Amino acid sequence: MKRLMKSAALAVAVSLGASPVFAAESIRLTGSGASFPAPIYLTWFKDFSKKTPGVTVDYQSKGSGAGVQDFLNKTVDFAASDSAMKDEEIAKVAEGAQLLPMTAGEIVLAYNLPGNPKGLKLPRDVYSDIFLGKITKWNDPKIVAANPNLKLGDTPITVVVRADSSGTTAVFTKHLSAINADFKKDLGEGNTVNWPATDKFIKSPKNDGVTATVRQTPGAIGYIEYGFAKLAKVDFAELQNKAGQYVVPNAESGAEALAAVNMPENLIAWLPDPAGAKSYPITTYTWMIFRKDNGNPAKAKAMRDMVEYSLTEGQKIADSMGYIPLPPSVVDQVRKASANIK
Repeated sequence: MKRLMKSAALAVAVSLGASPVFAAESIRLTGSGASFPAPIYLTWFKDFSKKTPGVTVDYQSKGSGAGVQDFLNKTVDFAASDSAMKDEEIAKVAEGAQLLPMTAGEIVLAYNLPGNPKGLKLPRDVYSDIFLGKITKWNDPKIVAANPNLKLGDTPITVVVRADSSGTTAVFTKHLSAINADFKKDLGEGNTVNWPATDKFIKSPKNDGVTATVRQTPGAIGYIEYGFAKLAKVDFAELQNKAGQYVVPNAESGAEALAAVNMPENLIAWLPDPAGAKSYPITTYTWMIFRKDNGNPAKAKAMRDMVEYSLTEGQKIADSMGYIPLPPSVVDQVRKASANIK
């Protein structure tokens, strides 16, 4: 009898001791998508999770197209995409979709040339024709004319492009279509395009894959987010902008480009060829995508808190990681719109 009472008392004690654990619900937010902002997002999410008791954010960098698909399949709580979301995709989200631009960045043309020449300048018609497969040697007269002080041998140009459905590709091809009529006609724009079918075009997955392939391939050129080039210490070209100036990517030239466009009410703004003498020519916002109705108040609050962290603490590290802090007016718009996540 005594033993029975003891075990009953123990069971009560165990259940009482366990109850606070069940009371504090832990929330796990899952996201997937764009590799372009992945370095800064992963840093944000790790820090936010550390500072927010009971909340963990997991993010898988797999490309914008795959992230949007995961979101539509309801296998993630939020997605990330550099190509936003098309109207027909938004229409498929019964709970309503809220797109929020969370950071911005620049697409650079990373190159790997013998002798590591610095400060390569690429005119607009040249870099668009390289990606059309029309300019195939590094000592092409047009490249030599723009770089009289660089030694450029007759190394063949190997063009590295994305293998996956990519928002970086969408932004890049939108720009090339805006500046080159032949590119628009022959290849067009999108998360995937039919690149020239030659052995001099190599496909690689995600921003980090393209970066690695450029580093390993003499004569290569590829399009990647500036932060990846910074991190990998690869050389990248100065690109000629709409005003005819050669510009390097950085926070200043990116901010100049962003200033050339007003953010509309739906928070989807494109900069296919920004005006301004100091603007970097391939600059873009990148979006996080949420459901308006999440059916879980605690999860919705955690996502709103995550957005607020990203708009405040998160923006402070943008420049150091190779991204562009959001303009203050855009921060205000995003904060207001994040209230729709319920």
